[in-house]
Amino acid sequence: MKKYVNDVLADIPGYYGHVEDIDISLIRGAYVINNLYLNKVNAGSEVPFLNFEKTDISVEWKSLLKGKVVSEITMTRPEVIYVFEDQQEGEAEDPDIEDWTKALTDLVPIDINNLTVVEGKVAFVEVTAKPTIDLHMNELNLQATNLRNIVQEDRTLPSDIHATAVSIGNGKFTLNGKMNLVKEIPDMDISFSLENASITALNDFTNHYAGIDFAEGNFNIFSEIAIADGYMKGYVKPLLKDSKLISKKQDKFFDTLWEGFVGFFKFVLKNKGNNTLATKVPIEGDLNNVKSKVWPTFTNIIKNGWIKAFKGTVDDEITFEDVKNEADNTSKKSKKENN
Repeated sequence: MKKYVNDVLADIPGYYGHVEDIDISLIRGAYVINNLYLNKVNAGSEVPFLNFEKTDISVEWKSLLKGKVVSEITMTRPEVIYVFEDQQEGEAEDPDIEDWTKALTDLVPIDINNLTVVEGKVAFVEVTAKPTIDLHMNELNLQATNLRNIVQEDRTLPSDIHATAVSIGNGKFTLNGKMNLVKEIPDMDISFSLENASITALNDFTNHYAGIDFAEGNFNIFSEIAIADGYMKGYVKPLLKDSKLISKKQDKFFDTLWEGFVGFFKFVLKNKGNNTLATKVPIEGDLNNVKSKVWPTFTNIIKNGWIKAFKGTVDDEITFEDVKNEADNTSKKSKKENN
């Protein structure tokens, strides 16, 4: 079994992987993969892309009573570290570079119905930035149930997903939603939020890409996304609260000018009542052509600054049924134009 898994990992285009050990439990119909590693063949760093400490794959016995043979997976302390330079290297030359997802799925001989993640970690790292950028979420706990629609097969969105994590800057991340993964393009209705992350923890990122450093403040994100029949609609709403930019005497002239420019507009556009800078970025379209709308983003900034502050919650305004109706209308319009 160990040889088979290592052979599968070795055949993934552009990647190299291996497992340290596999334990088999015939009594409960399960096997445990210990220390699965996967990284780019030509990776410049030694940071593994995937590092799964323990993956327990077993038959879901309660589904056998319903005549369904499916599996449940529990992953303990899995890590997904996206090193920007490693992942960009060789991507253009190898069109099959992303086949690792299918290969890992093939390691499970039967369909996955329930997925549990315990104390996981996800991160984005850019090692050539000075200093190195490390955006991460720790203590990721996730529960996804009924992925193969074993229970209540008449439900439009039969699968539930819930996740929590602690972000960089000690922010609280929460995700809740429903999905239908049986379809080729999954339907879903999800919302997530990141609250009260210290903005100073993002200074390496903001300084590298925008030349901005913060002395204090909280960073928040609220979002809703729904997908129905390949049509997607949603928004991302970032908020900065009580933020203050750093003034550096040693900065070059243009860096100082840029920080002053940003600081001026931050002063003009923030809500005077609760010291909040916010905007809402709408996202809409089919999954092959998702794009943000620039003008609504700008008007929402003005709206926040001079009319009212966005409330610091998910707006609960994106629903699966609304998106499904829009998808149906789009499909009818497309058929009419083709005729």
